[in-house]
Amino acid sequence: MDARTVVIAGASGFLGTHLGRELVERGHAVVALTRRPTSAPDESSWDPYAGVYERDVIERADVVVNLAGTPTIGNPHSARWARQLRESRVTTTRVLAEAIAGSERRPAFLAGNAIAWYGDHGDQPVTEESDSRGDSLMTSVTREWQAAAEPAVAAGARVCFLRTAPVMDRSAAPLKQLRLLTKLGLGARLGDGRQHMAMISLRDWVGGVTHLVEHDDVSGPVNLCCPTTPTNAEFTDALARAVDRKAFLVAPGFAVRLGAGPVAGEVLGSIDLRPTVLEDGGYSFRDRTVHEVVRTALA
Repeated sequence: MDARTVVIAGASGFLGTHLGRELVERGHAVVALTRRPTSAPDESSWDPYAGVYERDVIERADVVVNLAGTPTIGNPHSARWARQLRESRVTTTRVLAEAIAGSERRPAFLAGNAIAWYGDHGDQPVTEESDSRGDSLMTSVTREWQAAAEPAVAAGARVCFLRTAPVMDRSAAPLKQLRLLTKLGLGARLGDGRQHMAMISLRDWVGGVTHLVEHDDVSGPVNLCCPTTPTNAEFTDALARAVDRKAFLVAPGFAVRLGAGPVAGEVLGSIDLRPTVLEDGGYSFRDRTVHEVVRTALA
């Protein structure tokens, strides 16, 4: 296919770094939005909180990707952490959506989001057509996060909402911490362990988003997860086996709720997720099961 110019907000983060590298290797031009002054040809300065960006950078883009936001791992009892979690995602998405809406070319917009949008669905299979339930912190954030992209949608741009499951890789949260705990013999099922725990390997997340960059016929919500979603108990067992340990411990539900506070719904809730849009759109997953995801992540 023809080479494309892709503008990435959050390009220096874990996911942005790997995505940018893959796109460049595939012949695309990548421009990283950065909050520091720069004159590098592959970077562009912006300040989303002041609404400042280089308009010609957006005008030249074929695709804009927003992966910007403060870390999701933090103190769940901190009001400051929760405020930054929300504002960093909503503000950057809104500024980029308005920039796209005000441009002549109206590039495609791949707007970062998370599977917390769905809320707890129990054992019910969840696709991109499923509804949003509950009012947990992250579910509330993801709704506002998605709504912030509305200017680009209203302007007729192609918009994909990247409903991303936890991305498993040994170098990043959450697997980095879970691997260490499990190797120490402290791997534990959360609650009864029957809740479905969606996830995706790093290489499939990068592959899936690259597919969306290169295919103009996909828009709307897109689930980024492996095709077969394990339960928490199945994941705990798979990780323990992969590091040659046993996982007999159980973290009681009440203790998880106490420790996780406003994000307990994401920890104990169940989302039996399916990547229907990506598979129907022709993307072929390399890691389809929890054992494949864990094996690839730890390789």
